[in-house]
Amino acid sequence: MTDRAVRNLANLRKSASTARVLNLLQVWRQHRDTEAWKAQPLFTNQVLNKALIIKHRLRRNEIEQFRIRRYVATKIVLPIDGADLRIGGRYLFVDQIGFEKTLEESFGISPQHPDRQTLALIDELPSLDPFLLREQLRRNGLIPAPCYFNLSEADVARMTAFVSDEIRPLVDLSVGLDNELSTENPVARLTAKIMSNTAREDLSALGQTLQLPPHEYEEGVFCWKGFLYYKWALQSVTGEIGGVVDSVQRVQASGRIDADQHAEIDRARAKIRHRILLTCEATADMLRIYDDAFRGLTREGRPTAFRDFLRDSPLLFARLGERLGAVQHIVSFWSYRTAPDKAPPNAEELIDLLSDFEMSLAGTDLPTVPALAA
Repeated sequence: MTDRAVRNLANLRKSASTARVLNLLQVWRQHRDTEAWKAQPLFTNQVLNKALIIKHRLRRNEIEQFRIRRYVATKIVLPIDGADLRIGGRYLFVDQIGFEKTLEESFGISPQHPDRQTLALIDELPSLDPFLLREQLRRNGLIPAPCYFNLSEADVARMTAFVSDEIRPLVDLSVGLDNELSTENPVARLTAKIMSNTAREDLSALGQTLQLPPHEYEEGVFCWKGFLYYKWALQSVTGEIGGVVDSVQRVQASGRIDADQHAEIDRARAKIRHRILLTCEATADMLRIYDDAFRGLTREGRPTAFRDFLRDSPLLFARLGERLGAVQHIVSFWSYRTAPDKAPPNAEELIDLLSDFEMSLAGTDLPTVPALAA
């Protein structure tokens, strides 16, 4: 790994998992003596179960490591010394050329191994938001211990309350489709169905009404749940991003700084501010696609609008996750790095940090696919 990569890895030592990073080393430190961690590991391979899993935006020289063109990859970082991440670590990307051979030779993980399946499921996600990661694994029959998701009961309760408010307009329609909802508190009942990992069966009447094949409907319901989660998460990010942007503009590097470094910091600040604003606008535009489709189903008698949304939702969900994940990463990591108990970054570290943010935002301001936005 380069010096820059080592510094970034060391910065992750005590940070919690985020939309971009699943810090299994930290989970191991905090929960290795618990029965749940021992009985329900995320990975059965002990080395892999103490890795750092990162949603990484590929640099130009990394894109060629894949047979299929992609811009975001799942990076597995294996620390050389878990007690001192400054030493660095080895890394590989899921599905890079030669990935299967490396897994089998280095870890004894064959293509049929359960851990290979888990890596594939994680790679399918656009970000590592704990709620979505848990749902992705659950719907595929994998139930790791709760400690892997850093998801508090309070967060689940707030998410549930948000979903209840969001789907209230669907209740009248659903009562006509599902006799089970024709009972006391139908909103709570439908919310429970959407939040459960059996929503594809519980809401099958809606799928029949929309005339979607089972596989398209199942995938669409998961992505619909993802859109609801992202819409909820965006509320928190919106309240914090303004302060983070202002802080990025004001922060001063400690120690000596030369003219070239000063110019690079100013350039990066302006670029990040511009890209964050564009990314937030693009994210809001994608959520409006969902809102328009949902309104067509529940208010305007146009169920085909929601059917088309569910059919196209996997691609929309991936783009939305990349955009919101980049902004969430900046908010969470900037708050962590600039906490009152931490010394201000020097010029070199600040340039690295701003460069990382700029890389995370690269491409997130691209327009939504026109065919889907129409």
